[in-house]
Amino acid sequence: MFKHAIVLTGGIATGKSTAAALLTLSGFRIIDADKIAHRVLESSHAEIAKLFGGEYIVDGKVDRKKLGALVFANRQKRLELEAIVHPKIKAEIEQQAKKQESFGKPYLIDIPLFFEREGAYDIEKVIVVYAPKEIQLQRLMSRDALSEEEALLRINAQLPIEQKREKATFVIDNSKDLLHLQKECERVKKEILACM
Repeated sequence: MFKHAIVLTGGIATGKSTAAALLTLSGFRIIDADKIAHRVLESSHAEIAKLFGGEYIVDGKVDRKKLGALVFANRQKRLELEAIVHPKIKAEIEQQAKKQESFGKPYLIDIPLFFEREGAYDIEKVIVVYAPKEIQLQRLMSRDALSEEEALLRINAQLPIEQKREKATFVIDNSKDLLHLQKECERVKKEILACM
């Protein structure tokens, strides 16, 4: 099913979205699990209201910030939310992957929680966008205007970035500036094309 697929993953605030944009510019087609997840979340607003309460829905849309605060602070609530949305997200990814497979060329599937959902996708090759935890923390606090405690809750809800790096087939180091990231993306592109 995923013969030509390569997972693109990382940790929160490691710069995966920027790396994805650079890899798209260099010619890779990308299936974005986050975009699919946002659509699925919106289409599941009735189930979310039923499970968590109407206060998580504002003007017919899921209040993602409020829901995020709940599920990142409560593992059980996070698992309940995942039980609603993950099967729908996976079905959509598989549908899009079938189309990409028809081209017979490598393509990326951007799955933020690939390692956390072990065994959910039968894909062997994985790119991890890496930045050390202290950089993740600073970027996340700055980007989302979170306190250190709130940012750590989100970071610690994921597998540690060092463990993800160990499991990677390819690593894109994003601990420096944009120019460095561009060079890293170009290097990994060459590595991928050489092995597929």
